[in-house]
Amino acid sequence: MKLLFVVTLLWREALCGSPSVQIGGLFPRGADQEYSAFRVGMVQFGMTDFRLTPHIDNLEVANSFAVTNCFCSQFSRGVYAIFGFYDKKSVNTITSFCETLHVSFITPSFPAEGMNQFVLQMRPDIKGPLVSLVEYYKWEKFAYLYDSDRGLSTLQVILDTAAEKKWVVTAINVGNLKDERKDEAYRSLFQDLEIRKERRIILDCEQDKVKDIMEQVITIGRHVKGYHYIIANLGFVDGDLSKIQYGGANVSGFQIVDFDDPVVAKFDQRWEALEEKEYPGADARIRYTSALTYDAVNVMTEAFRFLHKQRIDMSRRGNSGDCLANPAVPWAQGVEIERALKQVRVDGLTGNIQFDQYGKRINYSVTVMELKNNGPVKIGYWNEVDKMVVTKSDFYPNDTSGMENKTVIVSTILEAPYVMLKKNSELFQDNDRYEGYCVDLAAEIAKHCGIRYQLKIVGDGKYGARDAETKIWNGMVGELVYGKADIAVAPLTITLVREEVIDFSKPFMSLGISIMIKKPQKSKPGVFSFLDPLAYEIWMCIVFAYIGVSVVLFLVSRFSPYEWTLEEPEDGALPLTTESTNEFGIFNSLWFSLGAFMRQGCDISPRSLSGRIVGGVWWFFTLIIISSYTANLAAFLTVERMVSPIESAEDLAKQTDIAYGTLDSGSTKEFFRRSKIALFDKMWQYMKSAEPSVFVKKTSEGVLRVRKSKGKYAYLLESTMNEYIEQRKPCDTMKVGGNLDSKGYGIATPKGSPLRVPINLVVLKLNEQGTLDKMKNKWWYDKGECGFKDSTNKEKTSALSLSNVAGVFYILVGGLGLAMMVALVEFCYKSRAEAKKMKMKFTDAMRSKARLSITGSTSENGRVPVAYLRPGLPMSLSMTDLS
Repeated sequence: MKLLFVVTLLWREALCGSPSVQIGGLFPRGADQEYSAFRVGMVQFGMTDFRLTPHIDNLEVANSFAVTNCFCSQFSRGVYAIFGFYDKKSVNTITSFCETLHVSFITPSFPAEGMNQFVLQMRPDIKGPLVSLVEYYKWEKFAYLYDSDRGLSTLQVILDTAAEKKWVVTAINVGNLKDERKDEAYRSLFQDLEIRKERRIILDCEQDKVKDIMEQVITIGRHVKGYHYIIANLGFVDGDLSKIQYGGANVSGFQIVDFDDPVVAKFDQRWEALEEKEYPGADARIRYTSALTYDAVNVMTEAFRFLHKQRIDMSRRGNSGDCLANPAVPWAQGVEIERALKQVRVDGLTGNIQFDQYGKRINYSVTVMELKNNGPVKIGYWNEVDKMVVTKSDFYPNDTSGMENKTVIVSTILEAPYVMLKKNSELFQDNDRYEGYCVDLAAEIAKHCGIRYQLKIVGDGKYGARDAETKIWNGMVGELVYGKADIAVAPLTITLVREEVIDFSKPFMSLGISIMIKKPQKSKPGVFSFLDPLAYEIWMCIVFAYIGVSVVLFLVSRFSPYEWTLEEPEDGALPLTTESTNEFGIFNSLWFSLGAFMRQGCDISPRSLSGRIVGGVWWFFTLIIISSYTANLAAFLTVERMVSPIESAEDLAKQTDIAYGTLDSGSTKEFFRRSKIALFDKMWQYMKSAEPSVFVKKTSEGVLRVRKSKGKYAYLLESTMNEYIEQRKPCDTMKVGGNLDSKGYGIATPKGSPLRVPINLVVLKLNEQGTLDKMKNKWWYDKGECGFKDSTNKEKTSALSLSNVAGVFYILVGGLGLAMMVALVEFCYKSRAEAKKMKMKFTDAMRSKARLSITGSTSENGRVPVAYLRPGLPMSLSMTDLS
């Protein structure tokens, strides 16, 4: 069949010598399929006794200068009519030439405004079908997005009808957006419409612009239930609707080419038989603009065949070939051709083709289409006589119906401990085959909401992300967006991009990103591990305090007269003098301080007030230090000591010995990729450039890598899963540090679902009753395999630092200072008393005492000989003289 059709076309193209009519063709660049349809029409409708001969120019239709040159060039070649395209910028130029030169212009472009005698509009007017459809839907408030390049006549009719029927219409021109920023502009536009609660939108644009707009609609999640779009052109099925098909939004439009019509079906078979290399665009289904082009060739052929049979002289003479002649010379036979074209009445790919006196289509029919889950469906038609005729009344099949007598589909994912298959699950059916936290949660929701439900494991095993190229959602989010599930009960993180396309309940579980490392081995006790309860700086301070107290005790004892005592002569002898001794020499002072520190005491003790102050503060100091040491030593002996190389994200970021990574696709990776915090950005720069890759495809793969890395890999994952794995055998992983962020798991429903509010209330009720906490303890700890994890022992016992005992050092220093002051007071007081007694100057007495205190130590014990008068000696010998 394919070979036969191609041979037929080639044979007809080879015909020559038969009467022909010169036809001009103005095609915009990129209109390959339209040009292929034009060529097919030329061959298809050509006969042995008559044919059309085209002269084709490719141009930029928005350039009026280029349009003028091409039009004049075509006219000078002696064409009898011109087929072509125009836009808003060139339509006036073309219509002006046609009116002046009486040249008929046949076009599939948008209907031009005003009465243009020599312009034949192949495209039917869409104003009537559009207004009727809006009236049928009973829209009273909507947004109207239009392309100014197509003219403003449709907008004017919409606004006039709105004024009459009190509609509220927001008209927005999308035709002047710059190409390099159009995507951003479209997103911003629809976000503004969302703020104004505009969810009913008419797109009065050509198919390429509709495609660009709908891509951004999908990107920001405005293609879900609750939204309704009307595409105001005649090629509803020409665009790719697969991306929005399952979104849940209502999409309506019009179709001028009925592919169920036998005439169209027959042409479609022939069209598919064409070689794409010979006829560009033939590999795709014919668009409505190409169908209008094909029908235009049919109309021109019929008109000129009629004129040929009537033997009307259509030759041009004189300067009639110069379109820029002054004055312009119209073609005398132009009116005859114009009348012949308007009198044509044929059935084509676009239905009944008939024109009024102004060259506009009349008595045409437009199919009304609606996008369903199974694709575009014909729901009615519109014509000038019957107006809107509905053949299917199910206009809103995507709206959520009530949940009475309906089994709710609950989408979830196999992820321990949320949803797991029971042992011997093949012995059970339906929901009884599963167990886990989310299984219990789904049962609680069903019980409180009074619904029947069926658990359904998501087919692709994914939570839900949007493909960067196709913009289609996968996973559980995709099942909700595209109407394949009613609820998603799973560890589904609440994020902004997901919230744009689905609704979330209040969080049923709070969590954050955490660090998993391999549990370090127990540290072996060292030879000097008994020093661990106190920090290094404390031990150093104790040594300095011991030396300092001993020196102060020695000094105050030397300067305090109350530390000097008389010794009786030995063996009953009666020597000339007796000796006054001081017990606290430097070595005895060191011994006294050491004995007090070790809680063993000493055979000597200070007698003076200043010495006793030194001893008191030292005893208090040793009491606190020894008690603290003993208490911390007990904790060190009872608490398991493990040395962890990583304690926080800061520790990870400032080293490179231990690699760290996340799940290759998920919210954790997105958190680091999008974070503007310097620490997390630094970690992201490391992770994305690390070799070999630190990312893993599955959580189980990341856990296995942690266990096999011998402490050289840390895995960043959600804290709830981290805590659960920590309770699973072989019990060799642990969570370190706090959570890096804060987020929550929520129960998801489609936009506008009636279950959203009841589920929210149930989650709040279960949270207030403590049911959610009980369920978590049941599946995390009660069923744990590593024993209950006491949160009080989470942090290891650390050595006391100087800041912990700084106060006792302050008391010690203050006491030593007080003792020095008291010793000075005692020294002065005793010196004054002796000065009065000996009738000497106070300064001399102090000098004598100071000399005794400084130089009086002649032995290791500090014994100092002092002469006193025996009875009968002369009074002139004084103690000061003997000193």
